[in-house]
Amino acid sequence: MLIISAEGGANKWACQTCPYEFPIEKLMVSRTRLQRKAVDDVLGGDAMWADADKTKVACPKCEHDWAYFMQLQIRSADEPMTTLR
Repeated sequence: MLIISAEGGANKWACQTCPYEFPIEKLMVSRTRLQRKAVDDVLGGDAMWADADKTKVACPKCEHDWAYFMQLQIRSADEPMTTLR
């Protein structure tokens, strides 16, 4: 455990089970670079929309004729389904 002394500001390593203390006299640096995990596309990416439900409705902005949607149960069974559009 690292202990910062109030008197003089000297740092030391101290054992929590015995009275051993090791004074820190020089700068100690330790860095560990962590590997980033690959992010999985939880919803399935572009292939998810290939089997999505669709309804015929005109978009007022782009004038497409179809709207695609999908419903997923992401909460408990007593909660309503979530609709993704």
